Amino acid sequence: MYFYDWILLNKETLKVLYGAVIGLICAVIVLRTDRLFRLSLHQGIRYFRNAFFFFGIGFIIRYFLSPLDFSGREGIIYHSLANFLFEYFLVMAGFFLLYSLLWKRLEGKGENYFSSLFNFRILVFHIMAILIVILDTVWRSYLFMFSSQIIIFTITCAISLVNYAENGSKHKFLKFYFLAMLLSLVAWVLNALIALALNWHKVVLTDIYIINLLIFLLFLYGVVKLTRKIN
Repeated sequence: MYFYDWILLNKETLKVLYGAVIGLICAVIVLRTDRLFRLSLHQGIRYFRNAFFFFGIGFIIRYFLSPLDFSGREGIIYHSLANFLFEYFLVMAGFFLLYSLLWKRLEGKGENYFSSLFNFRILVFHIMAILIVILDTVWRSYLFMFSSQIIIFTITCAISLVNYAENGSKHKFLKFYFLAMLLSLVAWVLNALIALALNWHKVVLTDIYIINLLIFLLFLYGVVKLTRKIN
């Protein structure tokens, strides 16, 4: 337990470091996948890139902006807004990952939107994300966020498994993609359990941070391996 004691003793510093590492990983993924998209014009890569753009913003808000100290009424408003935005960006990132796997089924042949961040179809996800955050704000919990993300990553896990089974021999990246999706699902389930049943148990929460870091490193490894040939 010495490892956990040391982490808990230095938790504030480690949180900032954790947020910085995740933010850096997201930035690298966004830059590399954006270059790959511009070369291939593959819409799935476009939405995959957006997911990590939103993940990056969400983690910056959570670990760099949320801890800023403001007192009084202004502080309450600031932290409520920061929490609202953090949850919104996290939920939208999940929706973008899901859409990156479903876009062929949902978009018409030859359909290509000028913006992949804001268009008619993606607007539906923006509205859903805002509604989820509002419901959590009203209920003062993360129940709707956890429920939505567990559903999303259950679906992405199933689709990723099918894609890996059908094309894994041709595209090695699919193996890392499926594993990352599976770990993401596990992380969301564990997050829900420690939040709703264990009241944010600090030791278990530390394990979640480690799993989250592993997930982003898996995505980074897969993206770097996939884009290495174009550099």
